[in-house]
Amino acid sequence: MGNSPDLLSGDLFGGVGDEAMLGDGAVILRGFVSGDAALMAAVLAVTTQAPLRHMITPGGFAMSVATTSCGALGWLSDRSGYRYGALDPNSGRPWPPMPDIFRALAQSAAARAGFPGFQPDACLINRYVPGTRLTLHQDKNERDFLSPIVSVSLGIPAVFLFGGLTRTDKTSRIGLFHGDVVVWGGPSRLRYHGILPLKPAEHPLTGACRINLTFRHAG
Repeated sequence: MGNSPDLLSGDLFGGVGDEAMLGDGAVILRGFVSGDAALMAAVLAVTTQAPLRHMITPGGFAMSVATTSCGALGWLSDRSGYRYGALDPNSGRPWPPMPDIFRALAQSAAARAGFPGFQPDACLINRYVPGTRLTLHQDKNERDFLSPIVSVSLGIPAVFLFGGLTRTDKTSRIGLFHGDVVVWGGPSRLRYHGILPLKPAEHPLTGACRINLTFRHAG
């Protein structure tokens, strides 16, 4: 997809909604995504080239969340650990390029949250179905902790857990809905976070699932 004035003008995202601080350097942008059909078309284009799959954890268990990646680097999990790599292990080819609409969305959300100049080189695409959860964890496989994490929610609702810098810190429960974006960086960059098991629901754009786009500067 090439850049276009419409794509970069804010018509597809940057919607005006509630903004709330979740901590120092952590912000939720409610209803930030408005051009959801174009965004989902880009998701479909990526997942056609690099299909969603249930990766194996280092402990040998299949992840309940189905995932794939696009950009210069993709996130990987297998018996040897968590890491990033330039090649999709399923195909042996480079991950699909990050669509322009993805990059522009991530940069716009990061700037709104106080992190101008964000240059994502990896986007994880995660698919959650009812009952799927993501346990508390830190995003710490990246080489760059100065850049924020930008997380986009599409489809059915989820409950986001946002904790502290240790696993035992108290967590907040935050409802995430279609079009919401959470950005965390700076002092909050390594805060623990997760997703509670999703409840059954339907969304006209995604059906009975939630799609999460997570942008990082990993390299």
